[in-house]
Amino acid sequence: MMIKRASIFFLLALLALMAIPPFALASDSGETEDFDALHHSANAYYLDFSPFGDIELPRFFVVQHADGGYSLELFRSTTSAIRNGHFTVEIAAADHGAEASEDSTSASSTEVLEEVGDAHNTAGEVTRAELEGHLLAPNGSHVVLDLSISRHLFFAWLSMLLILFLMTRMARMYKRGIGRVTAPKGLFQNFFETIIMFVRDEIARPNLGAKTDKYLPYLLTAFFFILVSNFLGLVPYGATATSSLMITTVLAVFTFVITQMGGTKDYWGHIFWPPGVPGFVKPILIPVEVMGIITKPIALAIRLFANMTAGHLVILSLIGFIFSFAKMFGPGVGYAVAPISVAFALFVYFLEILVSIIQAYVFTMLSALFISMAIQEHDHAHDDTHHGEHVSDHSETVGA
Repeated sequence: MMIKRASIFFLLALLALMAIPPFALASDSGETEDFDALHHSANAYYLDFSPFGDIELPRFFVVQHADGGYSLELFRSTTSAIRNGHFTVEIAAADHGAEASEDSTSASSTEVLEEVGDAHNTAGEVTRAELEGHLLAPNGSHVVLDLSISRHLFFAWLSMLLILFLMTRMARMYKRGIGRVTAPKGLFQNFFETIIMFVRDEIARPNLGAKTDKYLPYLLTAFFFILVSNFLGLVPYGATATSSLMITTVLAVFTFVITQMGGTKDYWGHIFWPPGVPGFVKPILIPVEVMGIITKPIALAIRLFANMTAGHLVILSLIGFIFSFAKMFGPGVGYAVAPISVAFALFVYFLEILVSIIQAYVFTMLSALFISMAIQEHDHAHDDTHHGEHVSDHSETVGA
């Protein structure tokens, strides 16, 4: 009963949070505001808690100065970097809204921002457009490397901390013998024990066999990181770390490195001297096999990134219908469309919960499969005999 009440409360709270946009349909001037789904799902250097405000994240830059020297520039926030005069912002003049006049639209974006930046150095507040703009180092300097903490990176770290906390608690229970000497105890341990056993028995063992224990820690880490990151993106005001291509690329690179390090002589022999084919064909197949090694992690990264980004864009686009109809037909129509848009968004939201689980499973399964392809030994004689029998049987069938 308590779980049922908690679920109902969560749904009502989520519905209320998703229904916030109708109350923001009209601006102070009486005009409806635009809603950009791509903007709300994109990465940024602040945490968006609209309409309550933003929390800016630290900015770190490696800057090369005009004299050829390098320095590490550290700032508490984007506002601090602009206000102190160390950086200017590069954004389009149209992004200034009321701040940009018709004359300024013909000027370059850098010139417009230098004027606005000077005003903020003395006044203080930095606009949303500037927070999302590209920072430029003045006086002939340029940014060599941007090491700033982004929104997706922040939530990736948060996922790591949550996993560390959960797994540390599980490890302490196992160390006391709970779940190792005795049966698992409590809802917490039983829940995570079920997931761990599923990854071990349904993903790792069927692919890795006797070497399961060697690669299971990585597979469990990847599975839980992706799962927790995906779920954090479904929390109001959260962000999905796996909707950043950089983060999914890092995950795919880990799979790639572990796969190649575990590769056997037989694995590398199949790549650089494919057996069972004529000698003149092998030089043609070698580049194809090498490309296959590279495309596998690329597919892993893009698949996870695209699936997680697409789901959020659908939800945000459904919410955007409220603003679109309000802009075209007035706020009254926006309020009328709001219940339908929110209802469909909630439906897609629950599909996203399923997709979050499936994507964690697919990435872990494919990682285990790629690793197993690299560590397995092949009996070429048996393969050639089996291939010959298969061709013979197929010929007899065609002849018949």
